[in-house]
Amino acid sequence: MRHYLLFATELYALPILRPLAAAIRASGGDAAWFLPDEAATHLRRDEQRLVDARAVAAWAPRAILSASNWVPHFFPGRKVQLFHGFNVEKREAERGHFRIRGLFDLYCTQGPATTNPFRDLAREHGHFAVVETGWPKLDPLFAPDDGSATALRPGDGRPIALYASTFTESLSSAPLLYEEIARQVARGDRYWLLTLHPKADPRWVADYRALAGPNARFIEADALIPALRVADVLVSDTSSVVSEFVVQRKPVVTFRNRAPKPHMLDIAEADQLEEALARAFAPSPALTEELRAYADAIHPWRDGCSSERVLAAVDDLLSGRLGELAPKPTNLWRKLQIRSRLRHF
Repeated sequence: MRHYLLFATELYALPILRPLAAAIRASGGDAAWFLPDEAATHLRRDEQRLVDARAVAAWAPRAILSASNWVPHFFPGRKVQLFHGFNVEKREAERGHFRIRGLFDLYCTQGPATTNPFRDLAREHGHFAVVETGWPKLDPLFAPDDGSATALRPGDGRPIALYASTFTESLSSAPLLYEEIARQVARGDRYWLLTLHPKADPRWVADYRALAGPNARFIEADALIPALRVADVLVSDTSSVVSEFVVQRKPVVTFRNRAPKPHMLDIAEADQLEEALARAFAPSPALTEELRAYADAIHPWRDGCSSERVLAAVDDLLSGRLGELAPKPTNLWRKLQIRSRLRHF
């Protein structure tokens, strides 16, 4: 049986990797998980966890599918980068989405906006391949609803706004928008779905969670896809969830986005939120076209089959159809850091 290892370092990786686990099972393979204790508490009964390098070696995966920006170099199997989000330009390119760490054999990119830069980097470095597959996390977004999205709708048919914020303290809108969102939740003319990044300040997580009631519901990070499906408008900041929402070509209101673009309704002050929401719930033709163009650039795949394309790309890598790769850089310091992190020497 073909074995795969699903590698995660944060809770938000579970919805990225679970569609791949389903595709692996459907193809006759088997998947096991390697993830920290906190995230492991969210595994289901039928999801197998490996707890150390010895167990991984015994599992002998043909490939490690990583939703983190690193992967243990000493684990067996080819190393595949799936990304933990879209490129939202939080940092300079060489420090952010396009940083090459010398750990991966294959980058599975989400759409032309990331495929083309990574292919340029592959030609420059030579030690990894690039295949545009789409992002497995979004497969359920384009699959028939299993009822989880419908269950989030209020029974009275009110329009739905989703709020989500990044964990980066300097970019987070959570402290600055709280009072205005709390006011709108209390008003009750719209229904709110609220979520914060798992690494956000626990104080703000508690405050937003406390807004739950007849006009709002708090959503855990590993159950975000149904919320993305059901919401009519997103309110956010410089979070990659903005792009995850826009692939549906639905409007977003951003707060002080680090790199605002024409498809966003970007605001600088909390008292501008209501006016921006009114525009978002009734988007102009020009805004609708900007949303379409951006969605097609970052993730044109709308068939819900990105996981299957990832597995096909792994097969191509293992068979040599992607060409011969140069040796990876030595990276002794980075490898020592990884061994220290996992306490494996």
